[in-house]
Amino acid sequence: MFKHYLITRFNLKNKNWDVTKNNETLLTREWMTHRIGLFSNFCLPSVASQTNTNFKWLLFFDATTDANFKTEIEALLKPFPHFKAFYIDGMDAFHSSIKSYITEDSKDSPYIITSRIDNDDCIHKDYISTIQQQFKSQDFMAIDILKGYSLQVSPDIMLGKKEHIFNPFISLIEKNETPKTVWFSDHNMWKKESRRIEIANQRLWMSIIHEKNKVNEFDGYDNVSWDDIKTDFIVSDEINIKVSKNIIPHKEWRYLSFKNKLYVNYVLMSKKLKKAAGLYKIK
Repeated sequence: MFKHYLITRFNLKNKNWDVTKNNETLLTREWMTHRIGLFSNFCLPSVASQTNTNFKWLLFFDATTDANFKTEIEALLKPFPHFKAFYIDGMDAFHSSIKSYITEDSKDSPYIITSRIDNDDCIHKDYISTIQQQFKSQDFMAIDILKGYSLQVSPDIMLGKKEHIFNPFISLIEKNETPKTVWFSDHNMWKKESRRIEIANQRLWMSIIHEKNKVNEFDGYDNVSWDDIKTDFIVSDEINIKVSKNIIPHKEWRYLSFKNKLYVNYVLMSKKLKKAAGLYKIK
């Protein structure tokens, strides 16, 4: 009935994205080493541990990726035949490459589902299953998962709840007739789309905050126990031990938690009200 594709861009060159939030140059060997570390410790184990394996993960790397990094990437993906690496000519070739592969691979499927995840983030073990449960042969329907967690891993380790509407974990169900795919637009542009459903009863994603993020900063809130969620968000054994031993108790950042809760909920409510009032242009 449908084919489901999880899609990730990795180190694609982009003329509009060349520094981190600390003004460090992106896509250097140092950046790539750091990013593969995040990928192998957070993103990869969470996707590899999905309870529903009826999907393909398409990962797009720049054609200029050094040979030693390619070798490392292929070794990481080798145990998973439904994880596929592509090497393309930067962001300009990204969307066309997605469509080219999906058009051929899904030609016998009347519908497709495309989902996105950044290479340094995590998903709940039931993420794929929950997305597919929303399928009802819709011709075009975006799926926005509002709730997740925020985990800061450096310089200090903190964990909190997070709400984010029009977020980077969005999915799209489409009839397989010249499909657009979820990557045809940036995630925050989904605020303009009327054909959209929200999942607000589960926390299905975890945003990883680190010193080389382009934009994101830690804005988690409330007292969340790592022990309570670590069986749902699968990370490497190394990270599991590190977080368990070094996470800062909520009481030590209670004031920041309070400020973050006010901020996150203000932004969420503001966007919801603007959406309800029709202040975002409907497609």
